[in-house]
Amino acid sequence: MQENQSYKLSVAPMMDWTDRHCRVFHRRMTRRAMLYTEMVTAPAVIHGPKARLLDFGAEEHPVALQLGGSDPGELARATGIARDWGYDEINLNCGCPSDRVQSGCFGAVLMERPALVADCVAAMRGESDVPVTVKCRIGVDEQDPQEVLPRFLETVAAAGVRHFIVHARKAWLQGLSPKENREIPPLDHPLVLRMKREFPELTICLNGGVTSLEQARDLLAQGLDGVMIGRAAYHDPGHVLIGADGLWGMDHAPAREEVVRAMLPYIEAHLAGGGRLHQVTRHMLGLFHGLPGARGWRQVLSAEAGRGGAGVEVVERALARVTGETERLAG
Repeated sequence: MQENQSYKLSVAPMMDWTDRHCRVFHRRMTRRAMLYTEMVTAPAVIHGPKARLLDFGAEEHPVALQLGGSDPGELARATGIARDWGYDEINLNCGCPSDRVQSGCFGAVLMERPALVADCVAAMRGESDVPVTVKCRIGVDEQDPQEVLPRFLETVAAAGVRHFIVHARKAWLQGLSPKENREIPPLDHPLVLRMKREFPELTICLNGGVTSLEQARDLLAQGLDGVMIGRAAYHDPGHVLIGADGLWGMDHAPAREEVVRAMLPYIEAHLAGGGRLHQVTRHMLGLFHGLPGARGWRQVLSAEAGRGGAGVEVVERALARVTGETERLAG
């Protein structure tokens, strides 16, 4: 969906967070931002429960599937399988630093193997009718990002990839946990901006250290094609995603209460299908972050949504804590 420039703002793929319920919730706040799945490994797509791993609702578009792997044949097969699901983009993970990813020789360790990445994306493009993109780091371990990143981009772009999302930190594969790798290595936004100047024909998006829509606007104004936001979009979605459609000239900016009420039919359908309330509401805890009533909202959902038989009345009760506090302060 690159022609619609949905990459101007995207929500990062985050394991255990950006499932389909999370994406539906985020879509209630923005019609245009690109939403990503959690990373799914190519072998899991090939051999695992395809519907459970790949299903998503039409309302989630534009949505991208992130694949993990390092075998061109497996990635091609997984891409071919996913084609039937109708994703708007297929993304290859070259940035995750977890031990599990390293042992499987994919994720951030692929920064050391740009030629292999080129083979992988070439194979994926042969099975895809939508853009194949790459999410990467600026380097790993003792690599010099000033040398490594431009060489990586040049090599992979030669295989046909036009769109890169660059997490503007190194990944230390030895000595740092995945959580520490998201926080400790210093950010280098200027390097990513320089890559856009050096590769003007590529779509270059920045990930890492962006915590607000205002920051995203500033980075776009500096010449980047897009900004990807992760944890901030999850923990404070209202601040990051409500109003984001203004980046595309749209005035869609629903009130937070409207977002909650728009989720109720989806929640009812999920419950009717045998789902549990907390599977959806766990993603909604931060909606009122920093606003009057936010604590009450979180307390009700945290305490009651996990109970057997919990229904939309729990959400209504949580919302009443917010509106009641707002009315008290206004009065």
